[in-house]
Amino acid sequence: MVATPSLVSTKHDRPWCWFVRTCHAESLATTGEAVHNQTTWKVAPADGNWRRKYAMAGRTIAIGDVHGCLAALDAVVAAVGLQPTDTLVMLGDCVDRGPASCQVIERLLQLRTEVKLIPILGNHEEMMLAAARQTTAGNDWLVCGGRDTLESYGVARPIELPPAHLRYIAEWRDYYETDDYFFAHGNYDASLPLDDQAWDELRWRPLRWHLPGRHTSGKRAVLGHSSQKNGEVLELSQLVCIDTYCHGGGWLTAFCPETDEYWQADAAGNLRAR
Repeated sequence: MVATPSLVSTKHDRPWCWFVRTCHAESLATTGEAVHNQTTWKVAPADGNWRRKYAMAGRTIAIGDVHGCLAALDAVVAAVGLQPTDTLVMLGDCVDRGPASCQVIERLLQLRTEVKLIPILGNHEEMMLAAARQTTAGNDWLVCGGRDTLESYGVARPIELPPAHLRYIAEWRDYYETDDYFFAHGNYDASLPLDDQAWDELRWRPLRWHLPGRHTSGKRAVLGHSSQKNGEVLELSQLVCIDTYCHGGGWLTAFCPETDEYWQADAAGNLRAR
């Protein structure tokens, strides 16, 4: 059992109070998911200077696998209240399966003019690029949600996807790091420096295949890819997984690691009550 405290703000949050949540999460190594129980709530004083620090320096906000769910993306972005000083990290798999992949990419192009946007390449973007370049059998992508993406673009074949969007996605990076955290799509090798990781393979590897330990840098990982079908964030001491299965009936999760805040919305754009 792993006990992980987190701070969750609500719309009723007052400047002097935070709701402190203690979740006991049991990792299921065979499934990569978590069982959360014994949740307790209490009120603790907040340090006003501590909150102003992040308001002035800018927060780092990570968003999990969007999978074409534009309404959910718009809802969590609005709930977060992004500021120009914030850094927004998209953990990949923004496309496929949901109905609005094209519109999600358009929204990201807009967001990069408003905040520092760091998009990370997911395995679904990798499949999309390969299909458009005709370097793999396009059917592999189509059966994994690519048909939904083509439909959102109003085209019939991967080669017809707009070059501007493909060039943009091809620029997405493998990982991003801050002083205390690093962000990647799927998995990591705890023993290797981040620059030496086999990201082409690791973005495909779910946590149920390999649950890594603490990274050698000492930094905590923030990941997507391994869908938590119960809709709950997987919180372990060495990593956080925020793919909470939005397209399949769960939630899209936004997460601020510095403050341990979460925001969630369903595919229809309804925010989760806390």
